[in-house]
Amino acid sequence: MNKQTTHPLKNDFFSKKITNWYLQNKRDLPWRNTQNPYYIWLSEIILQQTRVAQGMPYYYKFVEAFPTVQDLANADENEVLRLWQGLGYYSRARNLHKTAKMVVEDYNGVFPEKYSELLKLKGIGTYTAAAIASFAFGEKVAVLDGNVYRVLSRVFGETTDISGKDAKKVFTQLAESVLPASDSATHNQAIMEFGAMHCTPASPDCMFCTLAMECVANATGQVSLLPIKTKKVKVKERFFNYFIIEQNGNFAMRKRLGRDVWEGMYDFYLKEIEENIQDLSYLAMEDTFLSELIKNSLIKRESSIYIHILTHQRIQTKFWHLEVDNHFLLHLPQELEWYNLNEVDDLPKSTLVNNYLKEYVFE
Repeated sequence: MNKQTTHPLKNDFFSKKITNWYLQNKRDLPWRNTQNPYYIWLSEIILQQTRVAQGMPYYYKFVEAFPTVQDLANADENEVLRLWQGLGYYSRARNLHKTAKMVVEDYNGVFPEKYSELLKLKGIGTYTAAAIASFAFGEKVAVLDGNVYRVLSRVFGETTDISGKDAKKVFTQLAESVLPASDSATHNQAIMEFGAMHCTPASPDCMFCTLAMECVANATGQVSLLPIKTKKVKVKERFFNYFIIEQNGNFAMRKRLGRDVWEGMYDFYLKEIEENIQDLSYLAMEDTFLSELIKNSLIKRESSIYIHILTHQRIQTKFWHLEVDNHFLLHLPQELEWYNLNEVDDLPKSTLVNNYLKEYVFE
């Protein structure tokens, strides 16, 4: 049940209280000092799945490299991915690039002003469309992110499971019911900031909360229980063996294709297996290229296991750095190409690969 009907009076002062808190406590963030839809969109995409402290340097890098949506649309995808390197969820970067092209090609480089039109852009969902429409153009539309779910659930005692199919409809109605008649942009910023800074997932400061007297969760001792989320993320275990192939100071690398992690990024010859076996002879079984490679190279370095955790995956990786005999003519598989060290440095790479290279190759 949507608890807004149980506590109708709360809607009258919720926005005023939370906006007053925001005006006194908000962080000075660059995308809050502009109504440029391009900068607002850029910040929202960067901050998906990313903390503000981590995302801020990337925002500045992108604004400097691509001051306008036209600049981003005209950029090479490798350049976009390289600037994104380290942020993870690289599909965001590819969609960012595609959306910029769409804005330039279909909208003459001008972002549409309406929420309904923004939703037509690739990579822009309901939350991002609402944020742009509200913050850039002042449209009266509610934003709904994880922080908003949490604040509304606690304050109004809303017990709808946020991982369930009805959650979006229920919480959208509740978020819309508390929107003020004017300046919905400040209200939306306020509720998001309140969730990020004060009504945090763990140990919120309820004693000194501006909504302490009205908060249902605070009154009923349910702060740690709300919002309700029952669906758990299933984590897949994967086992990677990367072969760094070096010959005459050049390195064999490939661009990752297909719909898998790090699509569009560059890595090395990969042998993925279903269990954690770290034996070269086993890895080379039924792999003619790898067998020939091992016979004609020296093991320059054998790494320890690197563990890389993604939202749905836990990847255990071992790096085998092989130096090929200078006199051996190595026929690379079609997907691999030779790059010198400077070119390797310039290629977009996953954090996992880049961390290894920084530690042992670029030392």
